[in-house]
Amino acid sequence: MTTPTARPLLRRRTLLAGALSLGAALAAPGTAGRARAADGPLVSDCEAWGARAPKSPVKVLAARPQKIIVHHTATANVAEYGQDRAFALARAMQTYQMDTEGWIDTGQHFTVSRGAFVTEGRHGSLAALDSGGQIVEAAHCTGQNTVAIGIENEGTYTTEEPRAEQYAALVGLCARICLQYGLQPYQIYGHRDFNNTQCPGDRLYALLPQLRADVAARIGGDPAAPVWPLLRAGDVNERVRVLQCLLVQRGAAITPDGSFGPATDGAVRAFQKQIGAAIDGFAGNQTWNQLCAPVAQGAAGEAVKAVQSRLSALGFPTTADGAFGPGTAARVAAFQASRALPQDGVVDARTWSRLLA
Repeated sequence: MTTPTARPLLRRRTLLAGALSLGAALAAPGTAGRARAADGPLVSDCEAWGARAPKSPVKVLAARPQKIIVHHTATANVAEYGQDRAFALARAMQTYQMDTEGWIDTGQHFTVSRGAFVTEGRHGSLAALDSGGQIVEAAHCTGQNTVAIGIENEGTYTTEEPRAEQYAALVGLCARICLQYGLQPYQIYGHRDFNNTQCPGDRLYALLPQLRADVAARIGGDPAAPVWPLLRAGDVNERVRVLQCLLVQRGAAITPDGSFGPATDGAVRAFQKQIGAAIDGFAGNQTWNQLCAPVAQGAAGEAVKAVQSRLSALGFPTTADGAFGPGTAARVAAFQASRALPQDGVVDARTWSRLLA
């Protein structure tokens, strides 16, 4: 499942405010449900807040997520902080997303209410988290729904920040997710890092460096997010060649020649349209975040060639054959050591960004 493109997505978040008034009026669920905590805030599962059954079975993937994506619901910043409000919000979101958007279930994995209550979103998300090795396919961010945990935060945070209690619950939830899945704090992003949207609002987005730092203070790890170059038509350099290789990996019919000409511009725009990013032809934050999927030993293709070429250019000679074998893994680890990164031989977003620096 994927979210709609940017304009319908913003419309969904606006209309949800009206849907919530109905959701709040619904009768409370008849079952007490369950709430579980493990090194983080209590999370009330779908049974606890009275969720409807999904329209069809949710898909549980036997893989760890690669990141956390923070959202806001774009609903009113209400002064209702009780658990009843949190449960009404969960029901309203599910009703809107299933009945109006046509999704099989709630789109996100978890929601943090204004009152700092945490609820499970899509069915199975909490069990997958508890397993430490699974993720439920969701519908919160186009291009990332099989690899990212989505956290909604009740409210609209364009001109004001979340309540301190809500923010503290978000820190705790992110820390728990990172611990369970072996994620680093730098792997916490905002929705606008991937799609053309205002979410999670200017003020909450500006808090993300502090969120990463606060999570790192609790569990350790690196809070420094990847920094990407900005490429555009007319550029001629090795970073353009990497961009072209990654676009070819995603199906573009272009030649990786290091020159950002009309064909590359068209491929960038086509990819941006596909992933719901701003369609401007510039290879920046959203484009790189979507293109730079992790690669490791056993991988093959144009993305691996891009890694090998950059390693050679940076003083770690590697044959650019597109096969990520032990030799490439060793050179990746050596490069990581030279940049004070963990020497795991995996080219994740942080290592990609250093290769492109």
